[in-house]
Amino acid sequence: MSTERPPQMTDDQWLALNTKVIDEFRANGGRCGGRWEGNPMLLLTTTGARSGQERVSPITYTEHGSRLVVIASKAGADHHPAWYHNLVAHPDVTVELGTERFPARARVAEEPERSELFDERVALMPRFGGYQELTDREIPVVVIDRV
Repeated sequence: MSTERPPQMTDDQWLALNTKVIDEFRANGGRCGGRWEGNPMLLLTTTGARSGQERVSPITYTEHGSRLVVIASKAGADHHPAWYHNLVAHPDVTVELGTERFPARARVAEEPERSELFDERVALMPRFGGYQELTDREIPVVVIDRV
């Protein structure tokens, strides 16, 4: 696993990338191509922690029973992604999974659950282990349950 830090993107670059992925996701029933092909993806709508405005983020996920699990890695950046701060402030979220859209509630996993879920993700998507090696912060794991 390479631990070379990927180029850091500006907020505007993240927004442009996310907008393209969101449009592709919605146009293709939840499927995306390119570097995202074959990766399970959902759209997470959060309420801005400061703005109170809705924000949509495309995120890869895994399933753990009936729960969805997302990792706040931001590709190993030294700070959490904005969507993470938003759901900590406002845990009621909306999830788009394929063509389905539903309300959900998010929570940050605590130990030992966090490590168990993180290790499960790394087993399926090894790059997440490399992301943890790139940063001193503990990458949060978020569990999402339908409401």
